[in-house]
Amino acid sequence: MNCIPIMINGLPGNVARIMAASALRDERFSFVPFSLTGEQITQGEVSVDQTTVTLLKPSEREDKINDILGSYPGCICIDYTHPTAVNDNAKFYVAHKIPFVMGTTGGDRQDLERTVKNGSVPAVIAPNMAKQIVGLQAMLEYGANTFPGLFKGFTLQVTESHQQGKADTSGTAKALVACFNQLGTDFEISNIEKIRDPEIQKENLGVPEEYISGHGWHTYTLKAPDGSALFELKHNINGRQIYVSGTFDAVVFLKSKIDTNDFEQKFFTMIDVLTAGK
Repeated sequence: MNCIPIMINGLPGNVARIMAASALRDERFSFVPFSLTGEQITQGEVSVDQTTVTLLKPSEREDKINDILGSYPGCICIDYTHPTAVNDNAKFYVAHKIPFVMGTTGGDRQDLERTVKNGSVPAVIAPNMAKQIVGLQAMLEYGANTFPGLFKGFTLQVTESHQQGKADTSGTAKALVACFNQLGTDFEISNIEKIRDPEIQKENLGVPEEYISGHGWHTYTLKAPDGSALFELKHNINGRQIYVSGTFDAVVFLKSKIDTNDFEQKFFTMIDVLTAGK
């Protein structure tokens, strides 16, 4: 397989930086030294492992994108930007016929899906690119479909802790709550406890100091009405390296679809990626 040109959008953000550094070391990819960024970013470029990356604001990207695509034909975008940019970025990718992997959460997800389905290029979109968590979610979905009402009457408590800069409620938490509701609980998304205070994260939860700025700790607690039974599901992720492998798998998946012209279905999820790779 020839090297796949990838453009990682969201620099100078931490997740995009980790993706970029990993891509530079991955022989499967040719790193595109440009990155879409927010209008509020004052920097014009950033350095990732001694590679200079030019940052393009929304007001600048239309003037540059055709030259970039001409220099890097077959480019696939990876999006780790900001929830407020999700829908505009997707429309930009589709308008310029750029296949993309959307790892950014938030935005109007129904509009996002419509944008891809009405376009002409495929995309992989998931609230979580960590393969193991995606697999866990799939198992819960199977359980919810197979044993609906299993936890009827149980109360559910959900806490999710992420770095202070994460603006939205975790998409993974929302997806798992939907499963638990199908299993019989009565729980509103708005009742998810979002923890963003570093002191609470360190003192109460025990998040290691070095991961305060990048972690995802989730706990789902189910209690029987009479208090006689308690079930708890927990997944604690330190750092962001776990998201790299799944994201890059999604890029390779898209490349295979494009090479074989196999994308009558254009909107894909990480479940499609995992199933293709089994």
